[in-house]
Amino acid sequence: MSDPKNDDPLNFSRRVPEGDNRQRLVCDDCGFIQYENPRIVVGVVASWEGQILLCRRAIAPRKGYWTLPAGYLELGETTEQGAVREAWEEARAELAIDQLLAVYSIARISQVQMIYRAWLRSPRVQPGPESLEVALFPPDRIPVDDIAFPSVHWALKDYQETLAQAVISPRTAPFQQG
Repeated sequence: MSDPKNDDPLNFSRRVPEGDNRQRLVCDDCGFIQYENPRIVVGVVASWEGQILLCRRAIAPRKGYWTLPAGYLELGETTEQGAVREAWEEARAELAIDQLLAVYSIARISQVQMIYRAWLRSPRVQPGPESLEVALFPPDRIPVDDIAFPSVHWALKDYQETLAQAVISPRTAPFQQG
């Protein structure tokens, strides 16, 4: 089924549809299957003259902690467009995407994170509505104890490891994170 005949969520139940092998949300009236897929997160490790852009979160989760400009991909945009948009929304940063740095598949929170390496077009950045403050940090001054999420640590490490490479193979998340 491609379109539900009834939008009433009370008519949906979680069950294994005929011909499938896992539970799905299925309309009890018409058989429509509502697939639930991982969310796609896009972001950047953006730099200016060796300094890395970080944003202090103004929203939950992890309010007050530092993160990369990143967020959920919107309908109708490419992953690169989403990463550029997130950098603007969170840090008023104008940037140029260099290349894909990493793809982190984080099953326990149903996310696929696509992180790009990017270059700031200027050092002029300021907080957007989702950031308390934004700053450019030399790599040795990044507030590692105040980083919001493990994937930010992974991306910063992957960025440093690939900095001297003109072309990189995208990195993946550490295996143990499941």
